[in-house]
Amino acid sequence: MIEKVKQIFERYEAIERELLSPEIFSDPLAMSKLMKEQKDLAAIVEAYKAYTAAETTVAESEEMLSDHSLDAEFRELVNEEAEEARNNMEKIEQELKVLLIPKDPDDEKNVIVEIRGGVGGEEAALFAAVLYRMYTMYAERKRWKIEVININETEIGGIKEISFSIDGAGAYSRMKFESGIHRVQRVPETEAGGRIHTSAASVAVLPEADEVDIEINPNDLQIDTYRSSGAGGQHVNKTESAIRITHLPTGVVVECQDERSQHKNKDKAMKVLRSRLLEAKREEQNSQIVQDRRSQVGSGDRSERIRTYNYPQSRVTDHRIGLTLHKLEDIISGDLDEIIDALIAADQAAKLAAGDGNNH
Repeated sequence: MIEKVKQIFERYEAIERELLSPEIFSDPLAMSKLMKEQKDLAAIVEAYKAYTAAETTVAESEEMLSDHSLDAEFRELVNEEAEEARNNMEKIEQELKVLLIPKDPDDEKNVIVEIRGGVGGEEAALFAAVLYRMYTMYAERKRWKIEVININETEIGGIKEISFSIDGAGAYSRMKFESGIHRVQRVPETEAGGRIHTSAASVAVLPEADEVDIEINPNDLQIDTYRSSGAGGQHVNKTESAIRITHLPTGVVVECQDERSQHKNKDKAMKVLRSRLLEAKREEQNSQIVQDRRSQVGSGDRSERIRTYNYPQSRVTDHRIGLTLHKLEDIISGDLDEIIDALIAADQAAKLAAGDGNNH
């Protein structure tokens, strides 16, 4: 492993030399590629420098200890220093194993999130609204930008379905673990009897696809316009600005009615369509990814029950890692980092156990 890290260090130094060469200034594209590669390698290089410093300390200490004229007190100090450096080397080796896990190429991307009320009727739609509010508040904490693409509300404030984009550094790296079935146990606002009711909503998180990621033939699209309607079906817009795009080869349908401009709605709908088609293409193209995802914590399987929110006991349980937290109010107010950090750590541990750390 250290040999591999050494090669990465040499590559890092070569990039530094290239970035100082006069030719690179005349090629901004090559320059930005090199700077991105340098940034990706920086954490490994820092860890490697700390490792070699500790290694030097151990070697120097051993050389000193071979001098038999050293007095006992000084010998003990040198021994302690060597022991501390050895412990540091072990710790850094563990850090390097994690840093060498292949990065998900989508981690830095923005995301499209789709939430749909599942079993449980009106109560499921109210829970979908709770999830949307939770993600909105989480995005605010992260200083990410949220934009609604399409929303289908119920008359009492529930959400049958909503799709929205989140723009922000590393949004996919943290949001990808949210895909799946979220289940709620609570006394419904819609029921006076006071019985605890179980309902569910599904969440899908897609990395936003760039135009270069997927090419769409305009002839494959059927584009319909219609009037936007609000809750209960009343028209909120006199013009036909809402857009429905059907991708004929796959049957994927995307709607957008959030903007008053037909042009803006079409742009947003195309963004969602690209992301959905890219996701489908990847899963179909590479069954290995599907296998890998199953072995990971965030499998992204929308039929998998991933989390339960129990209101009477103020308890949230993530079933994938067996984590239970008794702070439901904080979590549904956007305090998601503790759960997401635990999911990332479990995902890394699973990849290390599978031996993925052997290739960068």
